[in-house]
Amino acid sequence: MDLKNLSINLATTRGGWGFAEAVDGCLARGITAISPWRDQVAAIGLDEAARIVHSNGLRVTGLCRGGMFPAADASGRQAAIDDNRRAIDEAAALGADCLVFVVGGLPEGSRDIAAARQMVEDGFAAILDHARASNVPLAIEPLHPMYAADRSCVNTLKQALDLAEKLGPDVGVAIDVYHVWWDPELAEQIARAGRQNRIFAHHICDWLVPTKHLLLDRGMMGDGVIDLPGFRRMIEAAGFHGPQEVEIFSAEDWWKKPGGAVLDTVIERFATVC
Repeated sequence: MDLKNLSINLATTRGGWGFAEAVDGCLARGITAISPWRDQVAAIGLDEAARIVHSNGLRVTGLCRGGMFPAADASGRQAAIDDNRRAIDEAAALGADCLVFVVGGLPEGSRDIAAARQMVEDGFAAILDHARASNVPLAIEPLHPMYAADRSCVNTLKQALDLAEKLGPDVGVAIDVYHVWWDPELAEQIARAGRQNRIFAHHICDWLVPTKHLLLDRGMMGDGVIDLPGFRRMIEAAGFHGPQEVEIFSAEDWWKKPGGAVLDTVIERFATVC
């Protein structure tokens, strides 16, 4: 089976494998695209992670993650900006297609979501020149509204695209089915993203019914209620034909299984469901 359009977000195998083990497992199965998390890169060291990527000809469909801009005071906001500049450097070293952003929610003690959203916009503005100089596209990932308070105050694809338009070229979106499948404006906004050439990444998993944990109970493709083939048709109609990146947070299920078994299931579902 041709796996060129399959990427593995290394969160999916986080339960048992670090960076190097996950790469070995992917390569053994003919998967040549990955998307690591910054802590996984830090655990092995940026230089070694970059060596592994480049020596194996891997495509890095994204580095997770930048963001978390809002903070209660100016020093906290500056610390976030500095960390995001470091994240840009890491993405550049890995040759990542983009740096994916989970933008952050309300600062501690705040109830002002409009102010948090302004902090996000200001944070992006502060790092844009560095990102462009480093040739690292920035991908805003809108998160499901259940995360508005603590993880992301950008919650719809429309919000993400409105922000990207304000920020200008080299800023786009990472479209994760888990977060946006429910949106009644989804088709319209995916088409808009395509017209503007702002689809930088496409993440897949499934929404389980019931969902037992808001963060750590994502489903394997085919185990939930998302129309994944229909979603992909919208993405491709919008002009994006890049890899589908499997990103599954699953503390009580998939993270407890051997990494090889997880990847084997991903490949089987990719062939039959996606």
